Amino acid sequence: MKIGIAADHRGFKLKSSIIGYLKKKGYDVVDYGTHSEESVDYPHFAFQVAMALADKKIGFGILLCYTGQGMAMSANKVRGVRAAICTNPEIAQLTRAHNDANILVMPAGFMDFSSNTKKTIETFLTTEFAGERHLRRLKIIEEYENDNHK
Repeated sequence: MKIGIAADHRGFKLKSSIIGYLKKKGYDVVDYGTHSEESVDYPHFAFQVAMALADKKIGFGILLCYTGQGMAMSANKVRGVRAAICTNPEIAQLTRAHNDANILVMPAGFMDFSSNTKKTIETFLTTEFAGERHLRRLKIIEEYENDNHK
């Protein structure tokens, strides 16, 4: 599975640790930046990962910034993207099973590279969408995007 990952300057350190972890687990990782702790504008990085996902160049995305909010808001502007902030495995499992989230957003300012972080990532990447009643809700979102997205 190919995973795109990006962070702003505040998520750079955690991103680097996550990349090593993912590669060790056998995932194909595409690093969309940033590549240092020098201040950058997070939307550029969120859009790169979100567009790669929309274009099916990657199967999932992971985004990091200090709170996660800016990355999530930016990524969710791209049609078909469902970026969700997850801080623990339970949220990751539910957001994949119920919402078919395709980008995991993590608040790097409030998480470190711990077993919780690893388990959150692994849960997000391995949980299947439950479908059924949840599919009806995703179709409502998709219809709205198609009718109102300019």
